[in-house]
Amino acid sequence: MRHRKGNRKLSKPTDQRLALLRGLVQSLFIYNRIQTTDTRAKEAKKLADKLITLAKKGDLHSRRQVLKSLPHKDVVKDLFNNLAKKYEQRPGGYTRIIKAGSRRGDGVPVSILELVE
Repeated sequence: MRHRKGNRKLSKPTDQRLALLRGLVQSLFIYNRIQTTDTRAKEAKKLADKLITLAKKGDLHSRRQVLKSLPHKDVVKDLFNNLAKKYEQRPGGYTRIIKAGSRRGDGVPVSILELVE
């Protein structure tokens, strides 16, 4: 059964939601840590962990799958060359979410999403 296996909609249409998640994951791979809302961080964590797992395989098919979800070639090259080597012995859990309180303007819970060392 596939009950409750879907993703969060983040109050956005599909194309905007995918663009948002791609931007968050790209920023995560560039800066190694980002600050965003809790729900966005949880969704970005799922996508980032999947992409790092694909990068660890290192073959051409995996590279093309990552390029499909993250079309920035410099970030993908860095992902395959540096991050895949960094997490080679790690079986999973490449990112962590740290609660950072709530946002001042609207009180939304904010988290820091970062890559594990």
